Amino acid sequence: MQNISHVHQTPPAGANSDWTVPQNWDRFSADEHAIWDRLFARQSAMLPGRAADAFLRGIDVLKLSRPGIPEYCELNARLMAATGWQIVAVPGLVPDAVFFEHLANRRFPAGNFIRTPEQLDYLQEPDVFHDVFGHVPMLSDPVFADYMVAYGKGGLRSLGFGALDHLARLYWYTVEFGLIQQADGLRIYGAGIVSSFAESIFALEDPSPKRLAFDLFRVMRTQYRIDDFQQNYFVIASIDELLKVTVETDFAPLYARLDMLPDIAIGTVLEDDVLIG
Repeated sequence: MQNISHVHQTPPAGANSDWTVPQNWDRFSADEHAIWDRLFARQSAMLPGRAADAFLRGIDVLKLSRPGIPEYCELNARLMAATGWQIVAVPGLVPDAVFFEHLANRRFPAGNFIRTPEQLDYLQEPDVFHDVFGHVPMLSDPVFADYMVAYGKGGLRSLGFGALDHLARLYWYTVEFGLIQQADGLRIYGAGIVSSFAESIFALEDPSPKRLAFDLFRVMRTQYRIDDFQQNYFVIASIDELLKVTVETDFAPLYARLDMLPDIAIGTVLEDDVLIG
């Protein structure tokens, strides 16, 4: 379950009205920096040949002047130069409207804590390693960066339709657990996969999950799980395609259609699904 110390209903003491807090980089301990370095080295070594080209290019943004958890003032200078995005520290999970507002304005909220040694391989609530290592490399890609802005703006609009559950699935199956079909094979780009050693292998190699060609309506009908590896992965043909379908789709009638249909259970394969791999 979520770590209750990082879940808040209102901005905690010391947080601004937009839920941001000072990073206070100097307060991270040597042990916490060492956890980042251990995770960074492990993932960086195993992701070539598994992660999308855009992600691997973006890792260079994280190669800063000193080891340990990135200091945001230095990281943001490089990220802003690439795509105009920046990372902002938050105390934990933030309300949906706050999250969408940040994305729509090219700000990515990152949890201001790091997992313990006992949580190296699994953590339900996103920490600074998931948020920064998992998301920042893709945010340095101009097309994906624009997709995230479009998602944030769409998220703000979705609140007026009561459609958050459906739209959350789009984020889950792309930003967090997305796969991409490159010319040289299937690759991972979702932050929830690339920040996980075990799921980086499972998502590409295990025979059990269904790897389906991306279809926006299908994705938004499909349930997902938060307590284990995914049993559905959706495969985009390109980041350009993902951006195009997001900005060109009128979501209002889509939400109306979704309200009239049942959800699709995890692991289900429909007649018109296209299996990949």
